[in-house]
Parts: sequence; structure tokens; C-alpha cells
Amino acid sequence: MERLYNADCNPKLLSPLTLAFIGDGVFEIFVRERLVCKGNCPVKSLHKNSISQVCCQAQAEASKKFLPILTEEELEVFKRGRNAHTNHIPKNANVADYHTATAFEALFGYLYLSGNIERLRELFNIVCDDF
Repeated sequence: MERLYNADCNPKLLSPLTLAFIGDGVFEIFVRERLVCKGNCPVKSLHKNSISQVCCQAQAEASKKFLPILTEEELEVFKRGRNAHTNHIPKNANVADYHTATAFEALFGYLYLSGNIERLRELFNIVCDDF
């Protein structure tokens, strides 16, 4: 997966919430790609499966799997994302899960914008084992 827009973009200069914004989309496209490639099924089933994997509770749980193998730089990005101040927490999410999911998404956004797609796929494969 190559970035579609190859402008100079330094993810180190972006806020963790901005990284999470792009990371959310990156993770969702990875999940959708995986579901579609597993086999043809009704779109309603694809959507339901996708939603269950990209919700903040699932992302918070999934992040536990890769935390032990993160590099120092990746862990720093993760922590920045977790500590970011958000103005909105969905009513069906607890605060801790939401912050951890934001950290998860920030890391995915950072790796994507850094062009480190191989590492991104490695982390994705770790977290998607149970899906």
C-alpha cells in the first residue's frame, strides 16, 4: 500500500489527533481489505464484521498485542495519542478504551505517513489474528 498523496508530510510535526484521523481510515481499509479477500459474502455481513473490528473497544484490546514489540519511537507516538485531549467520547465507549483506541489510530497514522507500510502490515497481522 503506497500513499496516494506523496507530498512532503512530516508526521512528527502533526498532532496525535491528526495522526489518529488518518490512522482510523488506514486501519479501516486494512480491515475491509482483509474481510473482502477472505471470501465473497453479503455486504451487510462485511459491514457488521468491519464495525466490530474498528470500534474503540476492539482497537483498545488489539493494541495490547503489539505494545510489547513497539520501538521506542512507536511507543512515544502511542503514548502521545493516548494522552491527547479529546472533546468527545462516544456514549457507548468508556474513557480508557477511547483513549487507547486513539493511541492505536495515531500509531497507524504515523506509520502510514512515514511510509513504513511494511511495519504497518506487521502490526496489523499481529492484531488481526483473532478477527
